Amino acid sequence: MEFLGSFGFLVVLGIAFLASAIKVVQEYERGVIFRLGRLVGAKGPGLFLIIPILDRMVRMDLRTLTMELPAQEVITQDNVTMKVSAVVYFRVVSPERAVTKVYDFNLATLQLAQTTLRNVLGQSALDEILSQREAINAKLQQIIDDQTEPWGIKVSLVEVKDVELPINMQRAMARQAEAEREKRAKIIHAQGELQASQTLADAAKIIAAQPSSLQLRYLQTLTEIAAEKNSTILFPVPIDLFEGLAKKLNS
Repeated sequence: MEFLGSFGFLVVLGIAFLASAIKVVQEYERGVIFRLGRLVGAKGPGLFLIIPILDRMVRMDLRTLTMELPAQEVITQDNVTMKVSAVVYFRVVSPERAVTKVYDFNLATLQLAQTTLRNVLGQSALDEILSQREAINAKLQQIIDDQTEPWGIKVSLVEVKDVELPINMQRAMARQAEAEREKRAKIIHAQGELQASQTLADAAKIIAAQPSSLQLRYLQTLTEIAAEKNSTILFPVPIDLFEGLAKKLNS
């Protein structure tokens, strides 16, 4: 009986030992192995064995993580105060470095992204932030990615999500936009007047070269007036006719 009890205990102990030695990680995970405190490497995905008691595994997720940066108060290069929020997309590309080079890569990436956001926007003017959003996003992504590369982190995308301006600045920008639209309207109107005057000048040259065309124009005008069923028809008389009559009367 004592032998059977000892054997059963050894079997249970062996099963427990084997169960602790078997590790399974998913396709999107890696297991970073430490043996007696020294880094062995990353294993997975799938099934693999470790040495119980001697080995310790840290599970790392390789999927892209989304981190939302809280609104940061920024003073732009042209002294405009505003609040800006952004979102950062990053993932672990080196599980070993993400474990050994930084204590908490999520917190470290968050703090670095916030600082970089304030610095980059503080060196840009308001018009650049509003009109060159893609260039600013690319600059933020490049700076943050360069800083996180030693940690085994790849920053794939940074997007400035929301820009909150003070009310007085919004009103000033609205007035500026309205003035810009009025300026464009006046320019378009002036260009139309210029084109119309050029067309009239060309028409006058043609009529001067062919006097009979003026009479045809008179007849066309009468046709248009008669189509409107007016009771009164004004017939244009050339001024040259009155000049001839005036000369005869004076003589």
